[in-house]
Amino acid sequence: MTGKNRTRSAARTRDLHLIPLQGVPLIEPGNDLLGLICDLTEREGPALREGDVLVIAQKIVSKAEGRYADLSTIEPSERALALSAQVQKDPRLVEVILSESRSVLRHRPGVLIVEHKLGFVVANAGVDQSNIDSRQGANPVLLLPENPDGSAQQLREGLRLRLNKNIAVIINDSFGRAWRLGSVGVALGAAGLPALSDLRGRPDLYGRPLQVSETGFADEIAAAASLLMGQADEATPIIIVRGLKWSARASSAAHLLRDPGEDLFR
Repeated sequence: MTGKNRTRSAARTRDLHLIPLQGVPLIEPGNDLLGLICDLTEREGPALREGDVLVIAQKIVSKAEGRYADLSTIEPSERALALSAQVQKDPRLVEVILSESRSVLRHRPGVLIVEHKLGFVVANAGVDQSNIDSRQGANPVLLLPENPDGSAQQLREGLRLRLNKNIAVIINDSFGRAWRLGSVGVALGAAGLPALSDLRGRPDLYGRPLQVSETGFADEIAAAASLLMGQADEATPIIIVRGLKWSARASSAAHLLRDPGEDLFR
């Protein structure tokens, strides 16, 4: 057991349902996501149930929180100018990426991999130029939420107070992977469920205790929800996941980050 406060217990389910929430409008800075979710589920259905997991696309959380930057107002530093020449990206965009990063891990033309200031290893620090409202600046880009775990917890607490139900919340995004092609959904923020499920010590089918098995429970849920969310014009940024059960205590998505001392690839 490391110092990451990992939780023990497997999630169990025999019948899992993923239900897209319909009618979500385009989100603008200052919009009340909690009120929107409650109104849609109460008016259009399905109504949220005790134990549901609500998976919410990072992009609408960032939009509601006003996490925009306008490249037309950015003055690139010397470092950004030098790096932009190597990666062949707009130096103003590179400046924003650097401002959201702890360090640059890898780069080549067209590719810039960084450690985000939240600890995620991600391309371009998660700075996004797709599906962005052009009214948010002359050349707007969207950043990750300032505190995804905090945003998830705030939504969860608001749902509990308004609906008197325990609803887990995951904020998800799509990340690429170092050793495989294609992006998959991952949990940027989580509240109300064990983000990491530690199976070590449990017996396998033949009674041998598992030695190293851990599952990224929140990431698995985020990936499943991403199948319905899509990546283009599907416009289904909120998914209700129903039927999951767990017994371990809740933990945040920060518990999914590998300790630097255990990372063999940086």
